[in-house]
Amino acid sequence: MRQQLLDVLHLLDATPAPRGRERTAAHRLRAWCAQRWPHVEWQVAEHGPAGGSLIATHGAGPLLYSHLDTSLDDGGADNQLVTGSAAPVAPLGVDGDVVAGFGLGVARGPAAAALVAFAEAGAGRLLLAGSGTHRRTGGITGLEAYADAYPLPHSAIVAKCGPPTLLWHEPGALYLTVRVTGRSGAAMAAESATPPGGVVTFAGVVLDELARWRTAYLAADPREGQTGRACGIGAISGGWPDKPDLLPAQLRIDLYVVTGDPVEPKVLADELADRLRARCARSELRDCAVEVEAEPVAAAAATPADAPVVKAAQAAWLDEFGTRPPPITGWTGSTDGVVLRARGLDTVRLGPQAKPAADDPRRDALSLAQLTAYARIYRRLLTELPA
Repeated sequence: MRQQLLDVLHLLDATPAPRGRERTAAHRLRAWCAQRWPHVEWQVAEHGPAGGSLIATHGAGPLLYSHLDTSLDDGGADNQLVTGSAAPVAPLGVDGDVVAGFGLGVARGPAAAALVAFAEAGAGRLLLAGSGTHRRTGGITGLEAYADAYPLPHSAIVAKCGPPTLLWHEPGALYLTVRVTGRSGAAMAAESATPPGGVVTFAGVVLDELARWRTAYLAADPREGQTGRACGIGAISGGWPDKPDLLPAQLRIDLYVVTGDPVEPKVLADELADRLRARCARSELRDCAVEVEAEPVAAAAATPADAPVVKAAQAAWLDEFGTRPPPITGWTGSTDGVVLRARGLDTVRLGPQAKPAADDPRRDALSLAQLTAYARIYRRLLTELPA
């Protein structure tokens, strides 16, 4: 199994699969799998302009789900906005038990384990979905396209890196967009803008209040089940980089908010807007308009702890690792498990633990022994659980 995992990882590493543009990688993977495991009917389900997912069925059994896309593209220009580096990313490397490469944590490591487990199990269904990672303007996801076209079983296993335990609760998430709008002006005449010097000059006022709001939001976390709250500022923008002689009228700040408990997005946005307006009214931004818009991603969801898929996963974990899955609270990672639960599937999530590679934080490092252990658990669950 170790060698098969390495073969799949090298193949995935050789073909970029950024979100929404996985079709080439999906077809290449399908052709490779058809040669390696010809007894399985491998297919590519296309969605959107260039999206693609790898799917296969071995008869009855649960759905084994993982990502095909890597969110970012290891050669894409947009990556520099996040990573701060335009240098090429080194290819997949293996050093003893450690494998390191681009996208291993977000997708490729668990996806390889799921693929090998499915091929060996001879049961169940496999979906390596394109467009599975969160994106604001991504259109239909591979999972949504699959669920609209194929009948779904009663249970699913999400193969995804995460904490060293078994998850059957999953937090929700939403985006918040903050806009503070004044009046544009010219840099050579700072007083021509509202406020004088431009709205971006006083971004610190807004950021300071957002930090206070974040502290209060996290402090109110009821820690329901295994999940918790989180919040972070992912983007700040204002003005036109090609024309910095113009002072922009608007400052925009985008936040990603994790909701471990039931949260009404519009109520959260309205509360934050009231708070920001009160703070801006006491500052140079007093004559600016403040708006906060909420964009839901998914609501928090949970599978009953006594569901067959949870019990089976706990038993498989115990046999593989010699101990029961450790308890966990405050987990803040959200995946397409929330979508599966919304479609009526009892769902669990488990997978290896990734960390930044020592030589380049843009690459992830995984233990091959650990990855193989999770592949064995996936294989067992596919053969033991009913459809």
